[in-house]
Amino acid sequence: MTAINLNADMGESYGAWHMGNDDALLRIVRSANIACGFHAGDPMHMAKTVEVAVANGVSLGAHPAFPDLQGFGRRAMHLTAKELSATVMYQVGALQAFAVANGTRLSHVKPHGALNNMACADLDMATVIVQAVRSVDQQLIVLAPASSALVQASLDLKVRHAIEIFADRSYQDDGQLTPRAMPNAMVHGAQASVDHVLRMLDAGGIVSQRGVVLHTPIHSICVHGDNPQAIESAASLRDALISKGYVLVRLDEMV
Repeated sequence: MTAINLNADMGESYGAWHMGNDDALLRIVRSANIACGFHAGDPMHMAKTVEVAVANGVSLGAHPAFPDLQGFGRRAMHLTAKELSATVMYQVGALQAFAVANGTRLSHVKPHGALNNMACADLDMATVIVQAVRSVDQQLIVLAPASSALVQASLDLKVRHAIEIFADRSYQDDGQLTPRAMPNAMVHGAQASVDHVLRMLDAGGIVSQRGVVLHTPIHSICVHGDNPQAIESAASLRDALISKGYVLVRLDEMV
């Protein structure tokens, strides 16, 4: 049996505004990346998401972002290294508190949105983020996109890390995600997501829209919780992986 992790971004409701179906998703995935209040989420939703995740035996991850509620963290911001470090530490520490209150701890940190995209292409920025994670807890895993500067920074700093691919996003030839504003950036439909993931697992790396293969280890697969088809895609992907002989594990069991 080959171990693999299935993760999802969640906890992105805010106040009376509701996003996604976290309760259903937490019965499928094995790791949760939980919004920490900067791009989405708030203390009440953080508390509830952690509680439900723990009840389902799902490993907990902080999902820090730029301070951009209006833009859902998808707009580029340019912070100094000190600002960036403090921004990441603040959010990780906030979610860590909820984990401790539920008798557990965080397993990982995964940057969100523009923060993630920019750090994937900028080694200096990636290094600041990884250093900030390490300063909070040296046992935390950095969940980083395949073929990214976040992976390289984790290697350089000897920080535990896991490499992920995306079930519902397409890739460019350099291994970066296709920007959402470009055609075919999203992979639509449960079966299309399954085919996309299995193609990459079989190839042993990222497969771009044009068929370019970038070989890389793959530890985890992400399904975005804000996708209207998230539950169907996650369930279909889980079933397909199991049928192919994979066993789904928590991220802290994978790394």
